[in-house]
Amino acid sequence: MRIHFIVHEEYEGPGALIDWAEKHRFDISFSRVYLFDKLPSPNDFDLLFVMGGPQSTYTTINEVPYFDSQREKMLILDSTKNSKAVIGICLGAQLVGEAMGSPVTKSHEKEIGVFPISLTDEGKRNILFSHFPDTVNVGHWHGEMPGLTSESIIIAESEGCPRQIIEYSKFVFGFQCHLEFTKESVENLISHSEEELKNSADKKYVQSESEFLIYDFNEMNELLFGFLDKLILEYRASKNK
Repeated sequence: MRIHFIVHEEYEGPGALIDWAEKHRFDISFSRVYLFDKLPSPNDFDLLFVMGGPQSTYTTINEVPYFDSQREKMLILDSTKNSKAVIGICLGAQLVGEAMGSPVTKSHEKEIGVFPISLTDEGKRNILFSHFPDTVNVGHWHGEMPGLTSESIIIAESEGCPRQIIEYSKFVFGFQCHLEFTKESVENLISHSEEELKNSADKKYVQSESEFLIYDFNEMNELLFGFLDKLILEYRASKNK
């Protein structure tokens, strides 16, 4: 299985996803766009992860020269047309939504920290999430959320954001939340975001550094790994038909 990560910033990487991919001995490759790496071709991977970042889907290359949202959205769309699996996380989820035809929107609340998400009725019926509890604490760091297409299915929601996990099609998902967070990755994010945390301290769903880091991220990591393991099994089965 060939896994490719699009990483927008050095301090917002794949986190626990690397542990999962290495455990399975998958072939791993990266486009570290902050180093001006080229984007891959859909022929180069089976599963594409589009990671988060401080940018927005409407950030231009004049503002951030290494971030070309239009090219990333074209790659995502081409990947779906070539029957690849695509998972967007945070900014990546918003890019997936736009690639599928629905623009990003402002979230009901800014969320930074660890807060619960709840499976919707559709989420509870989805076999890929059958190992999830009805409600679970996961990581968050966002103020926007992905758009919805007419075919989108909301898998999970939270009090602050009604679009936490979205299924766009059989092998295409957007995770506004962060189940890949580790203590190290959160510490890295915080160290590069002190001003944002300070300016957002009065928000209802924004935690302090100490509140954020008190959590054990292993549970959310294991839930993510379980989802991915099931997704890979279904993906491989679809290729053997």
